[in-house]
Formats: sequence, structure tokens, C-alpha cells
Amino acid sequence: MADSPKHIAVLGSTGSIGANSLDVIAASEGQLKAIALSAHSRMDELAAQAKKFRPRWVVVSDPKAAKRLDRKKLPSDCEVLVGPDALVEVAQHADVDVVLAGIVGRAGLESTWAALEQGKTVALANKETMVMAGELVSKLLAEKGGRLLPVDSEHSALFQALSAGKTDEVARLVLTASGGPFKDLPLHELQQITVAEALAHPTWDMGPKITIDSATMMNKALEIVEARWLFGVPAEKIAVVIHPQSIVHSLVEFVDGAVIAQMSPPDMRLPIQYALHYPNRVAGVARRIDWGQALHLNFDPPDRDRFPAIGLGEQAAKAGGTAGAVLNAANEAAVQSFLDGDLHFTEIVPACRSILKAHNHEARPTLEQLVKLDKWARQEVSRWVCA
Repeated sequence: MADSPKHIAVLGSTGSIGANSLDVIAASEGQLKAIALSAHSRMDELAAQAKKFRPRWVVVSDPKAAKRLDRKKLPSDCEVLVGPDALVEVAQHADVDVVLAGIVGRAGLESTWAALEQGKTVALANKETMVMAGELVSKLLAEKGGRLLPVDSEHSALFQALSAGKTDEVARLVLTASGGPFKDLPLHELQQITVAEALAHPTWDMGPKITIDSATMMNKALEIVEARWLFGVPAEKIAVVIHPQSIVHSLVEFVDGAVIAQMSPPDMRLPIQYALHYPNRVAGVARRIDWGQALHLNFDPPDRDRFPAIGLGEQAAKAGGTAGAVLNAANEAAVQSFLDGDLHFTEIVPACRSILKAHNHEARPTLEQLVKLDKWARQEVSRWVCA
């Protein structure tokens, strides 16, 4: 064990990724230390985490929510920082070794960017950073010497499998998808899907936004874009297959026909642990396959009539530039409209397609342009909903 622990800033600590990350840290026998925790609105959970893990800082990104934080419940030596800028401050701090980017959605971009500007290691669960600004992030990594370690189960699987060969030996990256709760539902019944039904994922326990993305397969669309930039593989070499057991988390096919897969039960603690301890593998708390039981694995091509989002992901990955930012923002806004009862389930993807088609594509945008387009796309969804 190292003489001193690796200091981890867990951004988004009260979400599902954050909670699993803290499980990994707790099981690390002192090799990992949560030096910072952050939350947007869940103040009671944040206080309980701070009491257990005794971080140097807790960050509340929403100033209004910070007023509800009972500071008496925090350790006496724990400093409270408030506002989005505080996330950036912590991500850049010299005493932070690894930033666990677990903030959902576009809100995670600035803190991830700030960490990479300092040449830090980022354990990335926030796929939206690469979807919005993948090409710019790639340039930043080359310039500053930082490191991105994927935490999404699919991209962690690809990252691990790619160690079996060279990038120019890759024939195809294959992202697996559970298919969500509606992969076998008659198409005409999708019109009546309720929020509760869409939130009932068959294999994964995730937050509401990610769960809806799984049901529409927009998560795979965004993962195609993310994989294109994370691994420098053209969109034409990225495929999706339906694998309902969620045991094979993704596969890499090499030019000689060999296919390398990463397998494990659906448990986010494994890819998180791999990223936080990288390059070492250690015993941990993630579930394991029981080889004493029969194991059946199924793989099917996706039904593109049922899951048209996949085509949007392929389109955005090929186009590059501003396409990913617009698709991501439109989807976040459309999903929220569905959760709020203002949009039908089957309208989420058409809304995204309409806004992606309507935007003025820019091949070489700046970060500022991407942020402006993010705001524009969200406003367009509001207009689309009211139309």
C-alpha cells in the first residue's frame, strides 16, 4: 500500500455514481481518501457522507440548497464551498489527485475541463463532457498531459479490452445495451408509456435521467459519440448490440477477427474501482460471476424502428463539431419535459432529431460556442414542447 492515500474529489457524491464511488473508497483500506464531496440539492445525504468520510471540503453547487445544509452535522474541520465556481476550484486544487466526475449532464463540463487544464487524472462518469466537447477535450489532454479514465461500464470495458491490441488494429468497437424495459413491447404500445414504467430498468439501478436514456437508447447514441473521441476511432467502426443480461459490458473486435470482451455482473463499483486504482487491480466489493451456475448470454442487433436514437448518435459522431453538444442538450431538456409530464415518451427522440437538424453546424467550434449552443438547444425544446 502507498505511504499516503490517493486523494479523490467525488463530484456528484449523492448520485448513484457518487454513492458507489464512496463504497469503493470505504473498501480501499486507506489507499483512497475522499478529500472533497459535492452535491447540488441533497443536503441531508451530503452531511451524512461528510460525517462518515471526513473530507476537507464539501461543495454545494446550488446556493439556494446550501441554505438548507446543517453545518452543525459536518466535521469541525470540513470547509463548505458554495456555487458552480467552487466545483472548478476544488477540481483544480493541487491536493486533489483524481477527480471523479459523477455530475450528471452538461453541468459537469466546467469542473472536468478545469481538472484536465491542470493535467490531472479524471475518472469520467460524465459522458456529456465528451459528447459536447470531445475534440476540444482531446486537444486539451494532448496539450496538458492529463488522463481520462472512463467510468461508464461500456467505455471502461472498451478501455480494458483495447489493451489486447493497438488502435490501428481495431476493426470495430461494440457497445452492448440492455435494451431497457421496452425492448419487447409492441411498438404501438410505446405511445402509452408512463414515467414510472420508463424508470423501471430491468438490470441497472441508476438516476432518472440515465434510466430514461436507457429506455430510449439515447444513452447508446451518446456513448457512440463519446467512444469516437475517447478512443480515436471513426464512427463507422462503432456498433451497438442488444445484450439483455448486462454481463458483457462491451467488446473490441480486432482486424484478425479476435473479439475481446470484459465481463462481470452489472455493478458500477467495478469500473469505478478500476479507474480509481488504475493502473493496479485490487480486490474489491463488486459482485462476481458465479461460475457454478449456468450462464446464458444473448446478443441481438438493435431494432432501429424501436430505437431511432442510435441513428442520431451515429450522425452526431460522424458530423463532429457542434452536433454532439446540440444532441446532448436537446436530449437533456426533452427527458426533463417527459419527467415533468409535458412530453410523451415517443416524442423525446423526434424532438432531438428536429433540433439537431435545425441547428447551424460548425465543424470547429470553441468551448464558448458549444456552451451557447447548449443553451439554444434547450430553449428550442421548450418551443417544440409548446408548439
